[in-house]
Amino acid sequence: MQLIDQHTKSIMEGCKERARDAGLRFDDESLEYVVTNRDMIELSPKVMIPTMYDFWVHDVEVLKGKGKYELYPGNPYETVINTRPAISFYNDNNPDWLNVMIFYHVLGHIDFFQNNLYFRHTWDDDFAGKALADKRAIARLRSEKGRWVDYVLEFARSLDNLVNYYGLLSDLHRRPDNGNSARLDYYFDVFLQDEKKVRVNAYVGEIERYNKAVREHGAGGEDEFFRQVTQQHPEFQAMFEKSRRQPARQGDDVMLFLMDHSPFLNAEENLWMKNVLEIVRSTSLYFQPQIRTKIMNEGWASYWHETLFMRDDRIGGHEVDFARVNSAVTAMPRVGLNPYALGMRLFYFIEEAANKGRYSRKFLSLLDARQRKAFDERGDSGQEFIFTVRENLNDFLFVKTFLEQDFVDRHKLFVADRVLDQQRMVWRWYVKSRKAEDYRAMVGEQLYHPPHVTVDLERTDGDALYLKHHFEGKPLVREFIHNTMMGLEYLWGGKTMLETTEVQSIQKPERQPTLPGMPAAIPDDEAEPEITWQRVLYSMKDRKLSRGVV
Repeated sequence: MQLIDQHTKSIMEGCKERARDAGLRFDDESLEYVVTNRDMIELSPKVMIPTMYDFWVHDVEVLKGKGKYELYPGNPYETVINTRPAISFYNDNNPDWLNVMIFYHVLGHIDFFQNNLYFRHTWDDDFAGKALADKRAIARLRSEKGRWVDYVLEFARSLDNLVNYYGLLSDLHRRPDNGNSARLDYYFDVFLQDEKKVRVNAYVGEIERYNKAVREHGAGGEDEFFRQVTQQHPEFQAMFEKSRRQPARQGDDVMLFLMDHSPFLNAEENLWMKNVLEIVRSTSLYFQPQIRTKIMNEGWASYWHETLFMRDDRIGGHEVDFARVNSAVTAMPRVGLNPYALGMRLFYFIEEAANKGRYSRKFLSLLDARQRKAFDERGDSGQEFIFTVRENLNDFLFVKTFLEQDFVDRHKLFVADRVLDQQRMVWRWYVKSRKAEDYRAMVGEQLYHPPHVTVDLERTDGDALYLKHHFEGKPLVREFIHNTMMGLEYLWGGKTMLETTEVQSIQKPERQPTLPGMPAAIPDDEAEPEITWQRVLYSMKDRKLSRGVV
């Protein structure tokens, strides 16, 4: 792995200039590395973060990836990680015209990382540097504690989706009634006076420095001010976040609750385990927005690599080559989901609709299909509108808001299903629905949606931990419950209980019998099975799991 050469770097800098002229916003600094396909295989299990801590699962994934590569050699074009500065990796044999396309795609990703509000808690972090510090901390603990570190790591990783990501976002930079952010109030009212006990002249100097930052940077003055604060006081951010933890809400973050209240973890001889849990938790929180914006992120990058590439005067003569590569990346499959294709087409659709004024009350009140099709106010606000969408939404809101019937009809999308042909013993695929609501539901089923599990504070005490699964239509995966509960029991140091919802019975609708020699009939608006649910309670005590009906 090495940095790209100066010739390729000059191509990247040219792409940056053109991307900024088009309206993209990103930091000046970025690092680009050339890697081989085998390097990519070794980086993939660590989510392309070379400095991430080592874990045995990563080694297994590398071996599996190498075996797969031997059978099916692949050629990944690029990958980019959200850190400061942004780091991207490229294949070692790309021609210049392909690098132009790939660089535009990468810059689309970087713009998304640095402007979408769901990434706000990552904007000031050098995650690659933090990951390196975490890796060294894990290595030091392994040298002291041995295999117990990997046990704690495995138990912690089984819980890393039980973090209160939206709680973190809602608390971040929340403005109280006085107009100042909570971070600003904490710095001047608590950190400087109670924690650091600074002298009056130093306190006044900090106020003057803050006012200067606001005058020079406007709305971004506070962020600029706190960049300097975190350089002078690296412990500030952790102390601020700790001060923001409200006891009434701690039950929403299972990992955080364990670190703060577990009698076992807070015993003096086990305090090192809390460091491991914090590393796993902070890593999970860092990647939460990437998991929740896959369609938007890839669609935004694909929109810009296509838009900017075709305007670039450096790619003359390679339009056909581009079309071949681009069609392979952004082709819309007839069955299944390609996030690149769906996201890109949605952004084009939104831009066109906004230019035509189709998000106005006037258009939304139209019911006649011909009038809706002909409606056009000939505006030019489409690109500004998609920048607003890029800034404020995640995949769920993006799909729910903009994947409408006009879009489904234009691209001839449908939901497919299959029925068993018992005569030929093969699956027969058929078009189940062409309705936008059904297509949205199909896409929604494939979006990341971790279980909503919280700590029941009223039923939890020093002897027992009581978790409550808030049922949202999907039961927990039963084969994962035993190992997860065993890890919870170890980390809590006592009995753990989990209340959840499971299927009691399924009543399938009656089907018309198939006549001998006739193929299976394709169902028409097949009735859904009637499911009866029940609340159950799992208990783990001394590594033995029991189950009972609530």
